[in-house]
Amino acid sequence: MRNISEAIKRFDFDEKIEGRAQYAADLKDRQMLYVKTLRSEKARAKIMSIKYPPLSPGYFIVDYRDIPGENRLPLVFEDQPFLAVDRVNYIGEPILLVVGPVKKKILAIMQEIRVDYQELTPILNIAEARQRQEDFIFEGKSCFVEYEYEKGDITEVKKKAWRVVEDEFRTGYQEQAYLETQAIVAAVEDQRITVCGSIQCPYYIKEALRQALGWPEERIRVKQLPTGGGFGGKEEFPSLVAVHAALAALKAHKPVQLVYDRQEDISCSTKRHPAVIRLKSYLDDRQRITGREIEVMTDAGAYAGLSSVVLQRMIFSVGGVYNIENLKIRGQAYATNNVVSGAFRGFGGPQAFFAMEMHMENIARALHMEALALKRGYFLRKGDTSTTGGKLQSDIKLAEIVEKIDKISGYSRKRRDYDAADGGFRGIGCSVFFHGCGFTGSGEQEIIKPKVRLRKYRDNTVQICVSSSEIGQGCLTTLRKIVAQVLEIPVEQVQYDYPDSDICPDSGPTVASRTVMIVGKLLYDCARKVKARWQEGEFTVDQAYVYPGHLQWDNEHFRGNAYPEYSWGANVVEVAVDPLTYEVKVLGTWAVYDIGTPIDEKIVKGQIDGGMAQGLGYGCLEVLESHGGRLRQNNFTNYAIPTAVDFPATESGLIDNPYEYGPFGARGLGELSLVGAAPALAAAVQQAIGRRVRQIPLTPEYIMELMDDED
Repeated sequence: MRNISEAIKRFDFDEKIEGRAQYAADLKDRQMLYVKTLRSEKARAKIMSIKYPPLSPGYFIVDYRDIPGENRLPLVFEDQPFLAVDRVNYIGEPILLVVGPVKKKILAIMQEIRVDYQELTPILNIAEARQRQEDFIFEGKSCFVEYEYEKGDITEVKKKAWRVVEDEFRTGYQEQAYLETQAIVAAVEDQRITVCGSIQCPYYIKEALRQALGWPEERIRVKQLPTGGGFGGKEEFPSLVAVHAALAALKAHKPVQLVYDRQEDISCSTKRHPAVIRLKSYLDDRQRITGREIEVMTDAGAYAGLSSVVLQRMIFSVGGVYNIENLKIRGQAYATNNVVSGAFRGFGGPQAFFAMEMHMENIARALHMEALALKRGYFLRKGDTSTTGGKLQSDIKLAEIVEKIDKISGYSRKRRDYDAADGGFRGIGCSVFFHGCGFTGSGEQEIIKPKVRLRKYRDNTVQICVSSSEIGQGCLTTLRKIVAQVLEIPVEQVQYDYPDSDICPDSGPTVASRTVMIVGKLLYDCARKVKARWQEGEFTVDQAYVYPGHLQWDNEHFRGNAYPEYSWGANVVEVAVDPLTYEVKVLGTWAVYDIGTPIDEKIVKGQIDGGMAQGLGYGCLEVLESHGGRLRQNNFTNYAIPTAVDFPATESGLIDNPYEYGPFGARGLGELSLVGAAPALAAAVQQAIGRRVRQIPLTPEYIMELMDDED
């Protein structure tokens, strides 16, 4: 094949007719060159000089001087360069690219490049960032953002407090561990750049290319290829990879392929934010919780990335599913010289709910109550207000959720039995949680402004044109089913291919459990317009998002409806801890969710099973540590992820509670299924060993430390 456009056409043909997909690494072209990234070996340093070996014909070096536009990744804060200029801020930061026809030769060239550094003392954790206030990394500050909001009157509550319960919890990194590594193919044709590959958010990439190249949008095409998983790791990070590939294609005047190996991918791509969360609950003389102060601190890494948005979701979630009228919640995202933290399934929720659910466990112990009984007394209900004061206007069936999970898991009976068998090294834990569906605050209206398009053809087929990407969650099925159901036609008459920016409007990123609830509802409304004109021949209908009139949001003060809607859930995990090796064996897992109306029950079941496994891995298996700014684990030999035999099958159920503004009553699911697994596991281990669990993952080494601690 002669060019990338033909390769893309062949991909379309192969998947549809032959039943096999071609990924970015599968695309071949006789003229294609390969790209490798030279990365920083220092956590924090000035670049004094770079020495290059002689280059053979057909080989190229690409550095910051080859960027015709702005050398800044367009995110919330534009502080991260596409390629380093005169300094580096983390190990793995891209400095330059080597481009050529033979991969071994590229690696040999990279071995001969010499970078002369002047090392600076790095900041390597949250504690150092707080202590070294004078050693600023970001715009004269030790943190990228700092937020604070209040509800009620915490000052008065503190004056009258009869008892105070305090906790501090810590969580570490987590690697997304998608099956396909970062991979992009780029080519320049007819004064246009075409970028295709493993992509979660096509319009993020288009904006990054526009900024780096300084080109108008019509000269930029972005197309998603089959993508081997994302979990947030392909939200913002591929923008960096895509720009690198585009710069290489421009300089070489040939198509290029940039595919990370697994070690490179783990070492330099974004991770789940490590966090330190401190909670202080105030109780009155009737032993009722009357107020809380919570502080959330995250390690954002060397650049701001999406840390501000993740932190917002974390501080909106950390209050849990409980109606506490008096709150003061603070959050900081600290700048360090670690790898950049970023988007990950749950987007701050797993850290927040681990802390809150374990805090409630500890309050219950202090009050000599069973934890679930304590939690029931504070559940949010319809008409209550969230931590940010937004009125909760849909039915909230938390009582029904926990009743159902208690019944199918036997939680209450087993909890009593394990308490009676003190020291039996068995335990069971229950977590209750939510996930805010959709973009934070009024972001859908003010930032994303999503739009969808349907094209109706004369043969009565319909084409879905949206930028929502299929990354394994099933939207190629669910969105087609929504449109087919509205139009009352077979689903086979609804076409929906991987997004192509030449065809699809910007429907917003594939994040925040928003695809079915937000994009699906737009397609639902769009399909109703198409149905009204069905007898016409060929036409196109667009539908843009309108912020619901019953919602209000003040982004300056964090007041109002932080999300358009919530999904709710509960998990139960039962464990046995080996008294000799301190290994955790998961004996059973249960899950009950309120996701409104399930659009496809098989996909829902897959999301539940996968989310539970990923959440349990986060809770007890996945160790990812930074030492001197370098990640110790960088492959699937030393970074362990769950396999099919590590945990038992999850018994799950759904609560019938259609959402008025969702397509056929649907809410979001994908992220919810991960959020509650780790806290349920931690609560079970805490009961099993009779020691307070203060961090995850719960490795045998950490449990041994707890058992040796007489406190």
